[in-house]
Amino acid sequence: MRAGINALTVAFVVGVLAGLVLTPDGRAWLRQPTLMLGGSANASAPATVPVEPALPAAVVDVRPAVTPLTTRMAQGQLRIGVFGDSMADGLWAALYRDLNSVSGVSVTKFSEVSTGLSRYDYVDIQAKTARQLDEQPMDVAVVLFGTNDAQGISLDGEVHPFGTDGWKTAYAKRVDDLVALLRSRDIAVYWVGLPRMKREGFDAKMSLINGVVAERMAALDVPYIDTVPLTANDAGGYEAYLPTDTGRRTLMRANDGIHMSMAGYLRIGNPVAATLKHDAGLDRPRPEAVSPGLVSAATPPVSPAA
Repeated sequence: MRAGINALTVAFVVGVLAGLVLTPDGRAWLRQPTLMLGGSANASAPATVPVEPALPAAVVDVRPAVTPLTTRMAQGQLRIGVFGDSMADGLWAALYRDLNSVSGVSVTKFSEVSTGLSRYDYVDIQAKTARQLDEQPMDVAVVLFGTNDAQGISLDGEVHPFGTDGWKTAYAKRVDDLVALLRSRDIAVYWVGLPRMKREGFDAKMSLINGVVAERMAALDVPYIDTVPLTANDAGGYEAYLPTDTGRRTLMRANDGIHMSMAGYLRIGNPVAATLKHDAGLDRPRPEAVSPGLVSAATPPVSPAA
């Protein structure tokens, strides 16, 4: 009797294994068994970062040519959108103050507090940006993300802890995908880096994010405006009060040591506005304003470190 039971057991196990090997679902389970065992199987993953389904490979060229800003201005308009988190909210205010009064130029806020490129289970920035552009097309995207991104990223069924090589690869993909989306809509992209932060640990995390983004912007030929030199003291460290062009020390930071005061946002917004003006031809006389026989040389863009 026991021999018969053992034989049935062996036959059952062989049948199950054969089913796993010979069926697509079975082979998928063998490759990653926890995916089909319910929520308790993911107890080792961070509770705040649920596993997302695998994402399809990007099929859009992230480096297509887009319409030059000078052409946009010649057509009578330059629509600038500011995308990002709460830091981008302040950047929008600075750019609006500097550019919105220019004839033909508009500056629109698309940023949202507590968002970022790490937690698409909370707010999917890729999908949200596509919806925003469907409703309101833009010519230029100024992007500033990162203060909420020191979290694990779930990509292709795996959670990558912040700062690991897998995280850097996943974050770079999110950056690339966003740039590809914007450029697919014929939008020129300008990415603004994160400023110096007060707490050393947090500053190190933001520096890591800046490094990934700066590398991707160089690879994608996207202008990257580094704000660290603008928001650090002469020794390269954090300081809430910094001297202006007149030498007067002015409060540049909010109390949290992360965000900026309005003066601080104007400080990091200046090189962004200067670059946009240069690329759109707004920093040189209009053709009708140039005297006969005179040729106006283009003013070079303002260095972010100036």
